[in-house]
Amino acid sequence: MRRDVVVAAGAFAPGHLGELTRLIPFEMVDEALTRTGRTQVRVRDLPSRVVVYLLLAGCLFPELGWRQVWQRLTAGLTGLKLAVPTAAALVQARRRVGVEPVRWLWELLRGPAAGIATTGVWWRGLRICAIDGTTMAAPDTAANLSRFTKHRCNNGGSGYPQIRLLVLVSCGTRALLDAVFGTTAHGETTYAPRLLRSLHAGMIVLLDRSFADQSLIAAIVATGAQTLVRIKNSRRLPVLRRLADGSYRSMLGTVAVRVIDCEITIATATGRRTSLYRLVTTLTDHRTHPAAELVTLYHERWEIETAFLEIKSTILGGRVLRARTPDGIDQEIYALLLTYQLLRLAMADATGTQPEIDPDRASFTTALHTARDLVIQATGIIADTVIDLVGTIGRHVLADLMPARRIRTRPRVVKRAISKYNAKGTVDRTSYKATISIDILITDP
Repeated sequence: MRRDVVVAAGAFAPGHLGELTRLIPFEMVDEALTRTGRTQVRVRDLPSRVVVYLLLAGCLFPELGWRQVWQRLTAGLTGLKLAVPTAAALVQARRRVGVEPVRWLWELLRGPAAGIATTGVWWRGLRICAIDGTTMAAPDTAANLSRFTKHRCNNGGSGYPQIRLLVLVSCGTRALLDAVFGTTAHGETTYAPRLLRSLHAGMIVLLDRSFADQSLIAAIVATGAQTLVRIKNSRRLPVLRRLADGSYRSMLGTVAVRVIDCEITIATATGRRTSLYRLVTTLTDHRTHPAAELVTLYHERWEIETAFLEIKSTILGGRVLRARTPDGIDQEIYALLLTYQLLRLAMADATGTQPEIDPDRASFTTALHTARDLVIQATGIIADTVIDLVGTIGRHVLADLMPARRIRTRPRVVKRAISKYNAKGTVDRTSYKATISIDILITDP
């Protein structure tokens, strides 16, 4: 074994995640296994701790089979006597560990990943967050079809069982505050209340039109959080009092709100496009929270779409999940969310050392590929005596910062690499920078 590779002893040696192990150390994984009753009775070739790291490594290498993932975990451990498990043994080990330890770790590590001074995380003392949903595809097996269903649509429907995933994201760092998933038989507004446990005073939640539900908004307000939601232009709300910034106070069910009718013009090298937006916010004082700033703030909702892109396209590469059973799907999704969160924590640690840098400029792709390399090299697993807050992943991220983010002007559709016929949509891949001009309209609803 190379002198610069320091790992656990014996059968536990393959249990690591490269430098990301520092964010999810051995002691944390062992505690998760103890709390959930999944620690092995005797030390096997595949101890439970090693299996947890194997599950997370599988998310870093989704294009590989589990035996190939094992080869990546052990590639840097030259000179050690290591097990060479069969595919069947890896299946049995994953089933033995189950979903509970991975869920426990996810519950522990989900969170904002940002300090008070982090650029782009706060607006007027409120943490900027967003809730939205997406779908993911599971293998087309009889077991998965017993829980998950295929979409029906005009072009014949989906080829794979679909899973609905809803997340609560901190827009500044795109770290995950919470997540919930299940069958697509239930809509997004059915799942959304399960995310409210993570809301509290000092947050503002950005929502799209599908979440403009009176009972949901009332439930969010009950947590102490504020909301900013787009509603349909045709939806009429009573005008109770007009305000100096062009907005007016109204009621959304039992909740006092403020309505902002705005005309947004996006100017790019390809021309100008103007759209009408109707936004509703629970921030009713136009002096402390001006309408023009709220309209600009609403654009931050796109950060959750980028988070979905990073999970589904950058990590998974548009692939379906691996697991062929519902319990395996649960385990895999929690592992995927946890792996994404670990990468986001590493990126936030790096950009946090330079508060003037907006976390938006950190490249998720750079962080992912560096983390993969360090797993293969088995490097940086155990921290040195000198604490390194940035790490190799962070240094690569800071050395490869992206330009200041351009304004998103249209939805991005993620296509699975395995199919050319899934989704037909537009992706704004042009290199121009867009500018937005905002006019607050005073109209008679």
